[in-house]
Amino acid sequence: MDDIPISTLLITLVVLLVISAFFSISETSMMALNRYRLRHLTKTGHRGARLASQLLARVDRLLGVVLLGNTLVNAGATTLATVIAIRLFGGGELVLSLSTAVVTFLLLVFSEITPKVIGATRPEMIAFPAGYILAPLLKLAYPVTWFVNLFVRGLLWLMRLQPHSNQAHTLSMEELRTLILEGGNFLPQKHQNILLNLFDLESITVEDAMTPRNQIEAIDIESPPDEIRRQIAISNHTRLPVYRERLDDIIGIVHVRKVLNLSEGEHIDAKTLTEVLREPYFIPMGTPLLTQLQNFQEQQDRMGLVVDEYGELKGLLTLEDILEEIIGEFTTQSPLQTARFRRMEDGSIIVEGGTLLRDMNRKLGYKFPLDGPKTLNGLILEHFQDIPESGTSLKLAGYPLEVLQTQDRVIKSVRLLPPDKD
Repeated sequence: MDDIPISTLLITLVVLLVISAFFSISETSMMALNRYRLRHLTKTGHRGARLASQLLARVDRLLGVVLLGNTLVNAGATTLATVIAIRLFGGGELVLSLSTAVVTFLLLVFSEITPKVIGATRPEMIAFPAGYILAPLLKLAYPVTWFVNLFVRGLLWLMRLQPHSNQAHTLSMEELRTLILEGGNFLPQKHQNILLNLFDLESITVEDAMTPRNQIEAIDIESPPDEIRRQIAISNHTRLPVYRERLDDIIGIVHVRKVLNLSEGEHIDAKTLTEVLREPYFIPMGTPLLTQLQNFQEQQDRMGLVVDEYGELKGLLTLEDILEEIIGEFTTQSPLQTARFRRMEDGSIIVEGGTLLRDMNRKLGYKFPLDGPKTLNGLILEHFQDIPESGTSLKLAGYPLEVLQTQDRVIKSVRLLPPDKD
């Protein structure tokens, strides 16, 4: 080596540093690749992504060839730096110490830290082209890496570790939610809200979205024909429950259009309704909305009656109610729905006591708790453990309220006052 010019040794040292940097940047970029995007690119036929997937399928072999090359190159660079130092300054201990310090600095800055930062920042830009070099190296160095990996697998076995047992990267629901929230720059806000609402369907039950019992529009089949005809004429819905004397005794569901077609709008009575009644569909309380959406699809139905464990009617749920939980409010609303909120000139809002807390949170921007009672009436009654008198003021979840009217053991209307400004 004494016959080799210093300039050649210096060029060789630089080349070794570059090769070491290549191994470092390749290792970091491969490990930093987004596995889900990598699968997507692989399915679309991206050659670099397909090659990277093949390399990452056996991480032990990939790391083996990368670390083997990196170790050999770093050892060669250290030895070469020592030779250069001896040739230039002699073989003293101080010279050897300084040469070791210099080559360590060069390796850290130019072959380790800087390349790895770049690889972590631009993984796809580095990993895909690097795969075309690493794949042939993996084949060439396979006997050596296989021999080294024998000892590696032995140590892992002693530590009771199985490196190939967790190859499938799975995400929990909360991790998927976080992924969607962090992808806000790539997803329109409306699409993001729809996806997040879909995740909520598993935790939301039918009583969170149903129309409460006291707001159900239904027909008493025992009513006089004139009353039945009037109810159908002014109905805000296409399907109406039909009961006998009391609402708990639902005998069927009637489609308004079928009644009008059958009677031609002239004579509508109990007999006419009976001819077009179809069997009611009952939904147990506590059913998740996602499950109920699937049930509607299987039953080929659009409306169900929510009942508790004793068979008592608690509310009514339609397919549209579930869709509104996913995509938001539709433009068409019945007068009963639009009358639930009345904004006053002083900034307060008059709300019906039976209004669902979820509706208030979604439409008015409030943050009432949803893990207990489902309606504003229920939340206030739970707070007092009694029926409050009209004019009673209170604060729930930080919001000041005033009970305006109570009737028949329920709160009929409440005034929501503007929240206190601290």
